[in-house]
Amino acid sequence: MTKFASLKSVRLAGAAAIALLAGAAQAQNSPPGAEMATEAYLRAIQEKNPVLHAVIAVNPHAKADARALDAERKAGKIRSPLHGAPILLKDNIESNDGTATTAGSLALKDNVPGRDAPLVKRLTDAGLVILGKTNLSEWANIRSNHSISGWSAVGGTVRNPYVLDRSACGSSSGSGAAVAAGLAHLAIGTETDGSITCPAAINGLVGLKPTVGLVSRTHIVPISHSQDTAGPMTTTVEDAAKVLTIIAGSDPADPATNDADAHKTDYAKGLSKDALKGVKLAVARFYTGYSPKTDAVFENALKDLRAQGAILVDVKDFDEAPIGKAEGLVLNTELKADMAAYLASTDPTKVKTRTLADLIAFNAAEPKEMVWFGQETFEKAEKTKGLSDPDYLKALADSKRLAGPEGIDRILKETGAAAIIAPTTGPAWTIDPLNGDNYGGSSTTLPAVAGYPHLTVPMGDVTGLPVGLSFIGPAWSEKLLLNLGYAYEQATHHRKPPAFRPTVAP
Repeated sequence: MTKFASLKSVRLAGAAAIALLAGAAQAQNSPPGAEMATEAYLRAIQEKNPVLHAVIAVNPHAKADARALDAERKAGKIRSPLHGAPILLKDNIESNDGTATTAGSLALKDNVPGRDAPLVKRLTDAGLVILGKTNLSEWANIRSNHSISGWSAVGGTVRNPYVLDRSACGSSSGSGAAVAAGLAHLAIGTETDGSITCPAAINGLVGLKPTVGLVSRTHIVPISHSQDTAGPMTTTVEDAAKVLTIIAGSDPADPATNDADAHKTDYAKGLSKDALKGVKLAVARFYTGYSPKTDAVFENALKDLRAQGAILVDVKDFDEAPIGKAEGLVLNTELKADMAAYLASTDPTKVKTRTLADLIAFNAAEPKEMVWFGQETFEKAEKTKGLSDPDYLKALADSKRLAGPEGIDRILKETGAAAIIAPTTGPAWTIDPLNGDNYGGSSTTLPAVAGYPHLTVPMGDVTGLPVGLSFIGPAWSEKLLLNLGYAYEQATHHRKPPAFRPTVAP
């Protein structure tokens, strides 16, 4: 524990630098805030990451980028409210900074793309500093049903900064652990089903999975074009809203974003502490019971919501099983097709694997890839019959209908509620490389399959392990959810910094 006593000062230095950035917007002659913040976070990465394994790679010119942004600010050019703020990217998102985009796999260790994903271009155009890439569950946790959240062959195993022998969840585990531990002020994660919201909740963060199609997926290593999306992971709702404002928008290469510009807005403008007054919320009781101690924290959250003027209506039953069954075929089918399309876009001199079958062969020949678990999900996906397969098309239509119109939309209509609330997931489980994840359950599947937005906000802790409160709404309801989450956050302030405890075992 002595080692981590010194880490508190590094975390405070990073926080002070970000505060300086905010003040510099009003005082152009202030000290160089972006460079100071970047240096503080790079020191934090150097000191903490050997234990946490949250960061895979550092942008080699991050300090130079920050210095240039400070010069712009001094000259009176401020690109956005986050001008100069450092941010980390999940290592399945391409960035033109000399770092590889690996998805955690040795098969992509030389995948230095020389191009920015559109969302990264939006970040840099807004004046953010790309610090580097975060570790993740390899291939965004789609390789095996017996995988270890937060493990990748490239980055090792991400550890939860609250309790170091506990999982950081996945697949955006490194993004969650890094922001929680003070290695960056902001991060971008990606989600197919739970991969932003679970690690955000378990690491005591705000995490937003946007409506599918609000944020571009171009040049992001895929699983499923039906469900994949990138989104912010931050310490506050306001910061998540600011990041979303920057990264949202249409992309000609991603047809799913055709409607994005019509729904894009300034998500941080008008956030109100009174947003819960008189708002009816549907309480998803069918998402309780998998963690009794989390349920107790959830009951306290309900009291807090009522105290803020929210009207709560219980929804006791919902059969999610048919959705999960259909989702499996959809994800496996789209994985095979979408992965081949992504690999075809990479440099063949750097990436020798060109199909899912190639990846399976690579893993089978590489002992470091198969040391803890297999690739049975990859193998099952390889056997799927393509995007024109009638069974796939039926599963896609069924899953979207059951999760969306007959799921979230029906619940909201029947209860008259503006949004659904639920515990996001239980507290972090012990990392177990021999048996895989001991994952109890979550409220992620309905919004993930429907493609609707899902916000998680810290709602307390179980023996020092954070748990989150989910706000789930209809398509394009990010503004509403962020406002509700902001009001709850401001009324409760449940987030606590991590203690880096070695264990909670007696």
